[in-house]
Amino acid sequence: MEGARDVLLPTLLDIEASGFGRGSYPIEVGLARSDGSRCAFLIQPVQEWTHWDPKAELLHGISRARLIREGHPPIEVARWLNDELAESGIAYSDSWGYDNTWLSLLFDQARMLPRFRLEALRRLLSEAQTECWAETKERIAAEHDIRRHRAGDDARLLQLTYKATLGVD
Repeated sequence: MEGARDVLLPTLLDIEASGFGRGSYPIEVGLARSDGSRCAFLIQPVQEWTHWDPKAELLHGISRARLIREGHPPIEVARWLNDELAESGIAYSDSWGYDNTWLSLLFDQARMLPRFRLEALRRLLSEAQTECWAETKERIAAEHDIRRHRAGDDARLLQLTYKATLGVD
């Protein structure tokens, strides 16, 4: 039987946003790939994306000015996601409702269709994994000194938590 370290890990996707609710939009998308590597891109807001919640900025630490200066146009980020995920055809999110909405907004702005599905991470979790998830996630974040509320780091934290909870009975 394979150990947890030999398991092919699911690809995790995380999105940081300008806030929550009506008018919010994606500002950063990150992936933790099945090989454990991670990457993320800031997204340059388009003219009609004006919503900005200062409370969200306090969480992720990304200013709108930085997005304008360092962000990538939505079409580039959408192309990158399609290139990254076309082969596997799937990524998982722990906040599927929000992330799927923001992903749809990104692809709509890029005038493209995603070549992958975004699924809820909970679909992969056993009852035992779900029961120990929050505690394990906090422990992993502390052990690995993971910076929270940045898309690439959050995606990797989810993936490491998934790996740590495998085989839990």
